[in-house]
Amino acid sequence: GGKGRGGGGGGASWRGRGKTPEAAGDDFILAKAYFDLGEYRRASHQLSDNTSSLGRFLRYYALYLAGEKRKNEEMLEVGGGALGGHMPGPGGAGAGGAGGPPPGGPGAGGGKGPRPRRDVLNVELASISNDLPLILADETEEARNDPFLHYLHGLVLVEKDLKDQARVALCAACHGYPCNWGAWEALMPLCATVEDAQALPLPAHWMRKWFIAALQLELQDNRKGLQAYASLVTDIPASSIGVVQMAVGHYNMREFDRAQSIFEDVYRADPFRLEEMDTYSNILYVKEASAKLSFLAHSAVLTDKYRPETCCIVGNYYSLKAQHEKAVVYFSRALRLNWRYLSAWTLMGHEYVEMKNPAAAIDAYRHAVDINQRDYRAWYGLGQTYEILQMPYYALYYYQRATRLRPKDPRMWCAMGQCYESDQLQMTVAAIRCYQRAVTWNDMEGIALAKLAKLHRDSGNHKAAAHYYRLNLVRLESEGVDTAERVEALLYLANFYKRFERYCDAEACCMRLLDFAGPAKQDAKALLREIHNLAGG
Repeated sequence: GGKGRGGGGGGASWRGRGKTPEAAGDDFILAKAYFDLGEYRRASHQLSDNTSSLGRFLRYYALYLAGEKRKNEEMLEVGGGALGGHMPGPGGAGAGGAGGPPPGGPGAGGGKGPRPRRDVLNVELASISNDLPLILADETEEARNDPFLHYLHGLVLVEKDLKDQARVALCAACHGYPCNWGAWEALMPLCATVEDAQALPLPAHWMRKWFIAALQLELQDNRKGLQAYASLVTDIPASSIGVVQMAVGHYNMREFDRAQSIFEDVYRADPFRLEEMDTYSNILYVKEASAKLSFLAHSAVLTDKYRPETCCIVGNYYSLKAQHEKAVVYFSRALRLNWRYLSAWTLMGHEYVEMKNPAAAIDAYRHAVDINQRDYRAWYGLGQTYEILQMPYYALYYYQRATRLRPKDPRMWCAMGQCYESDQLQMTVAAIRCYQRAVTWNDMEGIALAKLAKLHRDSGNHKAAAHYYRLNLVRLESEGVDTAERVEALLYLANFYKRFERYCDAEACCMRLLDFAGPAKQDAKALLREIHNLAGG
């Protein structure tokens, strides 16, 4: 969201350029005080007659932020289905907005997918975009080469969806002042791949390495991102930023134990830190570590009650206690503090799914993909919600979006397979392909193996079915859990081996079934008698 935007006009930036606030005049110092208080229009007005480079930048930057602030307020006012306003139905929020597939479903719409909503705009964009090109083109060399004006121009161009021009402006900003992380951060959504980023005319500066590492995590290339951050942490061992990003990378890869260990080390060293602690709370939630999550929530509230991170941590705590209404209250509070706080929208969508309010869930997930179309969790959530609504074409479209972002995640492939299996689609061959991909990417939950066994069985492909039943049986026995799935596999294999006169193998399956109570044991005894008769005959 806007994490990097406040850094462009910070004090370190102008000191690095050999400028001082004092040299910009008393009106600049007063305007900067207004700016720090969040009175952006007042700050911009105060600098109307200031001709210094600092004053010019802060005037337009404050005006830009004033427009962003108003835009966010309007988004909360008019788009608040998930925040307690009008709850749109599936054909509204989910189907026609930024998060919805083309009319008629994904099969009929050409596959173009969602477009960002432009119903609420920054009202200051027009005046800023009229003035900045003139300043950058016609004024002094100092103005033409001002990296912060280029940065602001890039932000404006991004808002206007002029991506090529925005890349040029932001690259100029990075060249002029490489330590402005906001410029690098604004470039990330404009790079579809790491190769695209590496092809840009960026400075050979150490910040470029941090940019590439962050982009790799953003694009879910987590293994390479972790390698990059490991190198950067070695170069700057005192910085916790790289260490925390490594924890995020492990979290993205679902290596929760490793991620938790890193976060705990960071938390011990910096107990009042809130940045990325909501990600830590996600890990504790997944691991159902209620005591640790409770402690983290209590500590965060004492540190800063009105931070979006704190609200998300407390929301996760209530969600783990199955108090979903309270969780929604805290996620909503996070969004009122920062409308662009991505994880709060996604987490709130999950809560609405739990509360069986699919319309509000769709609205929340739709806001998430409006903010960041690379958020696979929101696309996946939309797919789940439409699957609940028994709209498999829509669900499939969203699952495909999630799978493109996470092609090595077996959960995405299993979800697509279930859609293809649905009564409306009945596309068994496509479902089998999806489940095979899930197996390829190490489906730890075993969903794909069980599905493949049943689909091949129902299709009459008994050798393939037996193959997958065997693989699933190995997995189930390694977990040491006696389940109906294990009984089903043993019964099928016993009958399969009997049919192909592999009586010893069939008998072995039946003997293992005798350990189970109920009908399975009786079926095994009957099969054993039949096998002995056939073998003896």
